[in-house]
Amino acid sequence: MLPLRLAAALIAVPAIVVGQAGRRPNFDGIWNSATTTPLERPSQLKDKAFFTPQEAAEWDREFARRNEEPPPGAKQTGTGTYNTVYREFGTRSVKTLRTSIITDPPDGRIPALTPVAAEVKRRRLEGLTKFENPEDLGLQDQCLSFLTAGPPLLPYSYNSNYQIVQTGDAVLIHAEMIHDARIIRLDGRAHAPSRIRSWLGDSIGHWEGETLVVDTTNFNDGNGFYGDAGGNFGWDRNLHLVERFSLLDADTLLYRFEVDNPTAFTRPWKGELTLARSSEPIYEYACHEGNYSLTNMLRGFRAAERKP
Repeated sequence: MLPLRLAAALIAVPAIVVGQAGRRPNFDGIWNSATTTPLERPSQLKDKAFFTPQEAAEWDREFARRNEEPPPGAKQTGTGTYNTVYREFGTRSVKTLRTSIITDPPDGRIPALTPVAAEVKRRRLEGLTKFENPEDLGLQDQCLSFLTAGPPLLPYSYNSNYQIVQTGDAVLIHAEMIHDARIIRLDGRAHAPSRIRSWLGDSIGHWEGETLVVDTTNFNDGNGFYGDAGGNFGWDRNLHLVERFSLLDADTLLYRFEVDNPTAFTRPWKGELTLARSSEPIYEYACHEGNYSLTNMLRGFRAAERKP
């Protein structure tokens, strides 16, 4: 995997740009979403929505301790997987000091699936050991789409970086993970016809003061939430997503999102995280090239089937 240094990583950009609608915040640059803050609030935190600064610092220290490799006193066994050289777990809680990325429902947990979506999930999980073809695996395993590309833009354990390029008529978000790129139109056009669908959906944006509001529809089926093993619960053609981008300060991007999918979840839900400006380059993520893991997984399933 060879690094690809992009021009935006080398150029210092101002905090304000002048576009067709006047002076707007400038989101140009490289942003990193890695954080110690979990997507869902841990059970031990219960109804605690925010840390104090001291509590956040202690959480960060404990997070780092848990991710030491190998853990103190642990015996290394098996062939292992990616180690901490490749992982990017994050070192700090989100700057707003929230205890989870999920902000609504109040318990900080993703709402329950609807009965229909729960049945889809059940059938999908039952088939995890019966893959016959590459198409049976999830979009991530096939190197077709990754949860970091979103929307929403969610942290992962590595490559949680984005390049944002902003003009007066559009905003482009380039995700480092498998180099997905999403174009948000700002020219006033309506959504594409409903027959035109994609894994990243169709995004149109407008400004509300200094906040960029993005409305995304026209998702297709097959990109299940968490990029699960191909299931279509969570992300399907009925998904409607609203995102809000604003600058918390010159080096912090505040990102908020709202998920509404009545066929998948029993209620809408919301989330929030902060991304830190980075001086590091975006790297080329060549997922398809040499994707031996896909063929090896299928070989493993066939070998397991031959066992008495």
